[in-house]
Amino acid sequence: MREPGRPTVTGGGRVRGSRAAPPASVSAGLGTRIRLGDAEPSPHAREVLDTIARIPPGKVMTYGDVAEFVGAGTGRTVGAVLRRYAEDDLPWHRVIRSTGAPNPSNPAEALRRLIADATPLTPSGERVHLAAARWDGTPAT
Repeated sequence: MREPGRPTVTGGGRVRGSRAAPPASVSAGLGTRIRLGDAEPSPHAREVLDTIARIPPGKVMTYGDVAEFVGAGTGRTVGAVLRRYAEDDLPWHRVIRSTGAPNPSNPAEALRRLIADATPLTPSGERVHLAAARWDGTPAT
């Protein structure tokens, strides 16, 4: 009989009856980490958020563009940072898919905000016209 509060090891070597503490961070690929829980954003996540905050109205960056501009991670890393740390004042809608499709978490709201920003759209009105709206990270003059 096992003691209360003590884990049991099964025949396959798995531990039953105990829960490991969740990790403080997870790998986001290519040497980047994203902190979990109530932790502050990692330096990488902070760079991603700062880059997104600087995208001017009427302009967009793809997830991959943000990763390339920051110099680390991938488009998926950028998406993970947005899911985890985006706040209402962050222009999350200005980060789009490489096809010009709006943010997949809330495409209708993203399109509404892009229209309010006067972002150029394709004739169908369902995608951003990337050739006209893509921002390269240089400050507006």
